[in-house]
Amino acid sequence: MSDAITIRPVERRDYQSWRVLWDGYNAFYGREGETALAEAITQSTWERFYDASEPVHGLVAQTRGRLVGLTHYILHRSTTRLNDICYLQDLFTTPDLRGRGIGRQLILSVYEIARRAACSRVYWQTQVTNTAGRALYDRVAKHFGFIVYTHEL
Repeated sequence: MSDAITIRPVERRDYQSWRVLWDGYNAFYGREGETALAEAITQSTWERFYDASEPVHGLVAQTRGRLVGLTHYILHRSTTRLNDICYLQDLFTTPDLRGRGIGRQLILSVYEIARRAACSRVYWQTQVTNTAGRALYDRVAKHFGFIVYTHEL
């Protein structure tokens, strides 16, 4: 991509553009239409970025005045580490610009933020069928074979 990508914290003025990316991210994982997240979840997520007591943070990728990617991450304690760790919860780039390094830049930016916060690990999860994402993840991180189990309450 010849146009420079800037990675920066999400700002209140970004809401409309962030929302397009957020909706695209959720649609990628099948959360649209009848299965869409409740609006209250989206609004709560957005507000958490601006609450100093929250460990939830957001970054966006921007080029030529357009938001083209997002990532959300959470800094938290661990029972197996002395230092905090960082969960990279969401990562999404606009489909028309995939394969141009935007996702990588977002991940590397989270690495740097976690490093400055003295975290000892950054981790994330994805669906096994996300082959394009996994191709990137295999280049920037190590998969240790863990399987995620969930139980909805």
